[in-house]
Amino acid sequence: MIRDRGNIKWTSMMLPEHVKELREWKEEDGKNQKPELDEQKMEEMNDVICEAMAFHRPLTFHYFQKGMTNVVKGYVHYIDQLNMELRIVDMNERRQNISFESLVHVGEE
Repeated sequence: MIRDRGNIKWTSMMLPEHVKELREWKEEDGKNQKPELDEQKMEEMNDVICEAMAFHRPLTFHYFQKGMTNVVKGYVHYIDQLNMELRIVDMNERRQNISFESLVHVGEE
């Protein structure tokens, strides 16, 4: 049976620049483009956020950061209109700030 070690056997024959480029390429391969939101979707997210803040309901926030979509579950603590961000207290009682531009989806748990 052939036991192939993958890239390990080729690394010794590659220049350090090639190894670096391959690692960068692998990191960028997992990144996505931020989806475009239309006005109707943004208005729907605004309604959900305002209602959850009024009745202290937990929400799930999907936001886009550095090519990846991240998820936070928590409560809306404050809507900062000046800095255009949400202040959220997650389920572990940690505070997080999420900008309006990075939001992709907001939904109830």
